Amino acid sequence: MGRKEQHERNIQFLEKLTDGIMWWIGSIPSLILHSMIFLTAFLLPLFGWVNFDKMLLVLTTVLSLEAIYLAIFIQMSVNRSHEHIEDLKEDVTEIQEDIEDIQEDIEEISEDIDEISGDIDEIQEDIEDIAEDEDDEEDHNERAKNVMLKSNVSSNKNDIKALKEIIIGLQNQLEEMRKHEAPDSEIDKN
Repeated sequence: MGRKEQHERNIQFLEKLTDGIMWWIGSIPSLILHSMIFLTAFLLPLFGWVNFDKMLLVLTTVLSLEAIYLAIFIQMSVNRSHEHIEDLKEDVTEIQEDIEDIQEDIEEISEDIDEISGDIDEIQEDIEDIAEDEDDEEDHNERAKNVMLKSNVSSNKNDIKALKEIIIGLQNQLEEMRKHEAPDSEIDKN
């Protein structure tokens, strides 16, 4: 195991330790223990076991050291939280960019489908015109081909309509996502 890996493991251990200490300091057992220590510290001089000035000196020193370490632990926790928030902001920004790209792609696809639909309508009209003009001259095979082309065009037209409905559904979902993101973005700004 390299030095860098060992260093990272040590840092992770210290972070877990400080998180555990911070959790314990904010718990009911910690409140009870601190209250008992203070009560004991003030009872010692009353029973004459320790000089009052000495007890205050020791208690003040211990509390000062505890306050220093708590301030360090709190700042470490704040720093980690800040890093996590920055990571989340970057993720949200990337998601917003992806949503915008997807919406642009959907709009382009919708435009392409509209163009294809128009082309299919023109082809179907041309096929009908040809069928009417050559109805008397063509044999049964040609008529069968025209009928097949018409049915394919109709089938494609139905597929395009279904795609349009899917695109509209996707656009609605994107709008909903944007609506839900807007309050989150305002919270991040505050």
